[in-house]
Amino acid sequence: MIEFDRVTVHYADSREPSLREVNLRVAEGELCLVAGRTGAGKSTLLRAINGLVPYFTGGTLHGTVTVHGRDTRTHPPRDLADVVGVVGQDPLAGFVTDTVEEELAYGMEQLALPAAVMRKRVEETLDLLGIAELRDRPLRTLSGGQQQRVAIGAVLTSHPQVLVLDEPTSALDPTAAEDVLAAVTRLVHDLGVTVVVAEHRLERVVQYADRLVYLAGDGTVVDGEPAAVLAGIDIAPPLVELGRVAGWTPLPLSVRDARRRAADLRRRLVDAVPPPAVSSPHGAAALTARRIVVRYPGTVAVAGVDVDLHPGRIVALMGRNGSGKSSLLWALQGSGPRQGGTVTVTGPDGGTDPKMLPAGRARRQVGLVPQSPGDLLYLETVDAECVQADRESEAPAGTCRALLDQLVPGLPADQHPRDLSEGQRLALALAVQLTAAPPVVLLDEPTRGLDYLAKRQFTAIVRRLAGEGRAVVVATHDVELVAGLAERVIVMAQGEIVADGTAAEVMLASPAFAPQVAKVLAPQPWLTVAQVTTALTSVGERA
Repeated sequence: MIEFDRVTVHYADSREPSLREVNLRVAEGELCLVAGRTGAGKSTLLRAINGLVPYFTGGTLHGTVTVHGRDTRTHPPRDLADVVGVVGQDPLAGFVTDTVEEELAYGMEQLALPAAVMRKRVEETLDLLGIAELRDRPLRTLSGGQQQRVAIGAVLTSHPQVLVLDEPTSALDPTAAEDVLAAVTRLVHDLGVTVVVAEHRLERVVQYADRLVYLAGDGTVVDGEPAAVLAGIDIAPPLVELGRVAGWTPLPLSVRDARRRAADLRRRLVDAVPPPAVSSPHGAAALTARRIVVRYPGTVAVAGVDVDLHPGRIVALMGRNGSGKSSLLWALQGSGPRQGGTVTVTGPDGGTDPKMLPAGRARRQVGLVPQSPGDLLYLETVDAECVQADRESEAPAGTCRALLDQLVPGLPADQHPRDLSEGQRLALALAVQLTAAPPVVLLDEPTRGLDYLAKRQFTAIVRRLAGEGRAVVVATHDVELVAGLAERVIVMAQGEIVADGTAAEVMLASPAFAPQVAKVLAPQPWLTVAQVTTALTSVGERA
């Protein structure tokens, strides 16, 4: 169905090619998972499938990409629209109409299909993806998971033979991600659609994949059976890392497979004890919020929430899409709407609600990095952003740049922020916020677009912030990140706090928010591979 024959892609502003002599064949009806570090060339590979590379992105393509018998050199994207459907990372950004039904019909209108055919396909797609009740809903009122399914449906109505998905679950909570992946696997198994999906969170997808394509970062590609490829690469989901620690061969790809083989590992751990929960904080809170209320037309996003954040503590804020996490963070920072409640922060303007302060002074109390860090970056170069941050925060010249060099050393001063990787943009936005030296730092979905190694670097950064005495809140759907980072977990639902406790207390009690290690080793209370590795070492020393 898809064939890459000695494909090399070279962009004019890059020293090395993004893809180098790639040979790849994806058969009809396969689910192909594309993995690799941030910036390794995954998006280039995906865009080459429907001709966006090089027709839209520029650059030079050598070799041949053939899709369903059509050569992309002689068939530009418009000639592949009936064969390849593409869904990007942000479905809302790709919508062109107002309601679900209109969006499902739009692609067929561009292909000039008869009205009767369009009506029939819309009904079939609504039923196939389980979104019939959303037919008349405005697209902007849908949850993240619903938007993702509508985006998939909008390309399916054209009956493509190939579906390309770029990070389809990166913005979704665990339950919504499972719903989307269930719909995708149904397309593969029931309809024979060929699916190519790029995803950093391999733990969510790898068990469904027929083929794993790994981009090493030097332009080369390794592909094959997922377990075989994972055995020889430097990125892996927690389940595979656990299999390596336990010495399992072949490596397990699903919790079910791992549990069947985990009896001996549980016996080895039976006398070991995970690290104790962090003791209750002492002293005054860095931020105290009482009865916070946030309303939007027709919706109460935050309903009377109380929160205390303490210096040196890392708190994870979790909950399904639309539960009120982002609204709460913006209300605490002072820039977002807040119809009720009070916020008090200990800092340079201690005792003052940040909402009552000018933006510059509010940043000295609470720094917030939004879901899209690029929203904070509006100048032409990295150096200009750093200089402006120093000026706005009234910090000594070079403060922001010094912070940035601690996070990601050697970032070119003249590089445009939009040309940075996701991790580099996050680091720059974080440095801009930290220049004001706020005692409270709020991070909203900070690991979207980050690979496993980049998330480890991010974890080290957050721990450093806490070590400096800052109160840190990380709002995220990434349960594996939370398991290895957070000391306290707060779960929201319908604008209210429904759980608040240590990471072990909250995550072990929830099937939705339990990490893979916890699912495999239950009822033993382990959360991470690092905990298990330390325990096995300790048991071995005692033996």
